[in-house]
Amino acid sequence: MVTCRKYIAPLVFCAQLASSFFDTALQMVVKERCANATDSDGQQKAITNFNMTYNMIAKFMPFLPAILLAKVGDRGYRKVPIVVPLVGYFLSRGLLLLDVAFDWPLQVLYAVPVIHGLCGGFASYWAGVMALVSVSSGEEERAVSIMMTELVYGIAGFIGSLASGHLFALYTVNLKQGVILSGSSVVLYLLCLLYAATFLRVGSPAVLGDRLERRESFGIINHEARDKINIALLFVSGILYDIAVAGGMEMLAAYVLKEPLNWGATLVGYGNAAGSLLFITSFLGVKMFTRLSLRDESMIMVGMVSFATGIYFMAFVTTTPMYFLARSVTLFALIPMPTIRSLLSKQVRGTSYGITFVTLQLSFKLASLATTPIYTKIYQATLDTFPGFVFILSSIFTVLSIIPISIVGCRSSRHNGYERIQGN
Repeated sequence: MVTCRKYIAPLVFCAQLASSFFDTALQMVVKERCANATDSDGQQKAITNFNMTYNMIAKFMPFLPAILLAKVGDRGYRKVPIVVPLVGYFLSRGLLLLDVAFDWPLQVLYAVPVIHGLCGGFASYWAGVMALVSVSSGEEERAVSIMMTELVYGIAGFIGSLASGHLFALYTVNLKQGVILSGSSVVLYLLCLLYAATFLRVGSPAVLGDRLERRESFGIINHEARDKINIALLFVSGILYDIAVAGGMEMLAAYVLKEPLNWGATLVGYGNAAGSLLFITSFLGVKMFTRLSLRDESMIMVGMVSFATGIYFMAFVTTTPMYFLARSVTLFALIPMPTIRSLLSKQVRGTSYGITFVTLQLSFKLASLATTPIYTKIYQATLDTFPGFVFILSSIFTVLSIIPISIVGCRSSRHNGYERIQGN
């Protein structure tokens, strides 16, 4: 199954490149359309209100489609949860291109998360990718394999973010600013869709099922209360950490557009690139900690401490150099999520990878349906006093997320690994 991992990398790279272009284009379009607000605070409230509604739609819409696609994937059709969301991405990104080209109202862009959500959205796409990587790797190498996929994702995001600010500024007499950037995103998603539909190799359902059965016949995991508790604790830790990261990053997207930073398209691209660079540093961290024989639970906690420290310092950022310094502190911040997925995959059978990963993704979205408006309202309420308070809130949530994963580490150490019944 090495071929699965080999052929998924180009798709992940191209899709994230397209996503980086879209993210910068959307961020700058929203800023420009909200520029008519009476003052800086008014503009920030208009931006954050749009982002809140947009993000809540994006989190709510994929629930049923993602679950259905995950079930299809677990029956052996691993390409389906990947290809269908790519159709949604292609169509929805095309809507942004039309909005920029024809100056449609900003509210039209609320249809973007509706379209790609009905096709499963990121929840289905990324769960499908993770399931494919997990099913094609052994337990010992799974954390590194998943992190390798995250690395490809991060490198693409880094390159795309660096280029996106410059591409946004390009325009001609006949093309408006932002058309080239959003058009490039649409073209790249079309290439991804064609690649996934025609060249991506995952094996037939019968072959995949046979390989999973043979792999699991070597040792049957003793699934009693201990494993179920571990799964619950991993979900709680992942949800708390996602609340911290997603909430902080959503507000950071608006924070950098206001005084004293007041970033333009180029610096927005550089800021997004700094975030993508964390995929590289986190991957190197996983490789280093693995060689030092650090347990998965310990690696997760190192990543969480890294993010908690960096996002705390972000609360006091007033200059661009300070921003990038705070970002550098979070260099291991992306270790927790792929490692949590790796630990989860070791608690369930291969035929349940898809539904397990999509349930994890959807639990993130369900939690954020409540936390996104809370973060937004807190940020708006503290704009005049301490706008960085939401980042301290993220740091607190991160510290809380360390507690469940530390319990998992203690339980795993006490039981000294899984009990296995040897097969023939």
